[in-house]
Amino acid sequence: MKIIASYSNKGGVGKTASSVNLAYAFAKAGRSTLLCDLDPQGASSFYFRVKPSKKLKDTAFFTDVKRFTSSIRASDYDNLDLLPANMSYRDFDIFLSRMRNSRSRLKKALKSVNADYDVIILDCPPNISLLSESVFKCSDHILVPVIPTTLSERTLQQLYEFFEQHNFRKKKLMPFFSMVQRQKKLHRESIKRISKQYKNVLANEIPFSSDIEKMGVHRAPVASYAPRRPAAVAYDELWRTIDKKIFK
Repeated sequence: MKIIASYSNKGGVGKTASSVNLAYAFAKAGRSTLLCDLDPQGASSFYFRVKPSKKLKDTAFFTDVKRFTSSIRASDYDNLDLLPANMSYRDFDIFLSRMRNSRSRLKKALKSVNADYDVIILDCPPNISLLSESVFKCSDHILVPVIPTTLSERTLQQLYEFFEQHNFRKKKLMPFFSMVQRQKKLHRESIKRISKQYKNVLANEIPFSSDIEKMGVHRAPVASYAPRRPAAVAYDELWRTIDKKIFK
């Protein structure tokens, strides 16, 4: 089993859209996939038409294996299950602060479904916290969507610095460009500069697209309703890159 986090310490960069579309791509390719919605806003759950979990509240996420596994729901797609979020997830840091070995708690929770899935994708909230530290420790790879702009570049730098300061493995980080508008000079220059500065940056680019914005209308992955459009093709290419890297 491989654990892949979709994470950014900056909001609004396409993190959830990436989680949903990559989970769909892995499942469509025949890999048994679990998408864990760790964001209390529950956007991934909304896109897949899954209601918030009423059972998995408070510390139960980290301590109650039975509740954890029984809260997993099947999606409308083969090979793809979802662990939906609920608003109690906003207190994850409070729960973790009261637990011993807080960095290991998420990994222990996910271990309960280790034999059931080829891939677990974590859709993470946009902050640096005890939960995100747990994500950094348990994940095999961390996908970081980066809009090629100054602020997004700055937050990527902060993330690399945080990893270095707290002894997390920087090799886990896999930044890629999101919401790209190639007609903008700033985007083109930022892509070139960031790609040169960080060795692990993927060459893939997800375009800024109304097809991605319509995910909220269709409540489905892009490839399910616009499979031949540039956005769906870009996500498929991103998935192929990631799949080759993690399943060598």
